[in-house]
Amino acid sequence: MTDWTPDARELADLELLLSGAFAPLTGFLGKADAASVAETGTLADGTPWPDPVTIALPDEIAVGDRVTLTDPEGAALAVMTVTERDGHHAAGPVEALGAPVYGPFARLRRGPEEVKLDGEVLAVTMRGPLDGPALADVAATAEELEATVLLMPLVFGEAGPAVVRAALKAQAELPGSQVVAVPLAPREDVEIDLELREYVARNYGATEHYAGPAPIRIPGPPHRRGLVLFFTGLSGSGKSTVARGVRDALLEKGGRTVTYLDGDVVRRLLSKGLTFSAEDRDLNIRRIGYVASEVARHGGLAICAPIAPHAHTREEAREMAEEVGADFLLVWISTPLEECERRDRKGLYAKARAGLIPEFTGVSAPYDEPEDADLEIDTTGLPVERAVSLVMNALTTGGWVR
Repeated sequence: MTDWTPDARELADLELLLSGAFAPLTGFLGKADAASVAETGTLADGTPWPDPVTIALPDEIAVGDRVTLTDPEGAALAVMTVTERDGHHAAGPVEALGAPVYGPFARLRRGPEEVKLDGEVLAVTMRGPLDGPALADVAATAEELEATVLLMPLVFGEAGPAVVRAALKAQAELPGSQVVAVPLAPREDVEIDLELREYVARNYGATEHYAGPAPIRIPGPPHRRGLVLFFTGLSGSGKSTVARGVRDALLEKGGRTVTYLDGDVVRRLLSKGLTFSAEDRDLNIRRIGYVASEVARHGGLAICAPIAPHAHTREEAREMAEEVGADFLLVWISTPLEECERRDRKGLYAKARAGLIPEFTGVSAPYDEPEDADLEIDTTGLPVERAVSLVMNALTTGGWVR
């Protein structure tokens, strides 16, 4: 049996499938159901349902296979029997494997069967805090309906704990209310998102649904946000020298927590044992991107200086940073190959030309020149201090450094 870890949204949908919050669905939708939902808002049999609930699986998983779906730490959550393939997407029912393990506010992650409320129930789905007018509106509506208030913070991503805290704060103002955390990932279409929230609320016994106002998200000024400063360029281009200079300038200036992830240092420690094959190069960059995003998640400034020859893994590093609410600045040290080879301080190009180093970037392995660089610097004839100044100016202009 194959193991597979779905992405964050698929994991959230899986939890709702297993808990019954997505009833009547008992598994991920196939092509006919997904197409029908997209076109008519119903499943293929005519049952109303607002949004396709799908999962992508590796191509080698075939119809008839049973797949163990795991969380990012490897804990088995469910078994899915694949009944259909449509490109990357697969369909099939899911069966729970024991009780799932949750993080913050685990005690509030209850399924519909665990929430027993009698009479009228006013479900309040929340993606952010209830302001004063909204709270007063909920209280007045509940009084008019003689209903119990069920506060349903929709927990997904980094904002989840904050939404639960907002619900608990609202509970203190609404006597007799209850709180249940529901991992419903937001949908891009606002109308579909609201309709799906209402479906889930009904499965929790709601007779009336109140959609809390959309959260007002103020990301904060750049100098308080996390930042991944990602240098890329050929060996000998000067990227590590410039990156170290920027690190030193930031430390002298103060005001930011700085973490430096040099390519060679990472190779000796975090990525020890990896080769220089295309697959291992990509894995090395993913590891660097992950560590940098964790630094940036908590407001730090991470400086990375690998070669990073492949555009798709640089894009993955950008996505990792942006997914945790951080910024990403790509600096391409575009020093030409001829100049890098002329310098050849480590003698690597000479060895590569002699065939002693296989798959050497720029000689026997490709380098994808960035099309999305935020800053480009050719260090040919350029003093290090000037290159560092160009990066510092970009950081200051962007507001990341004051």
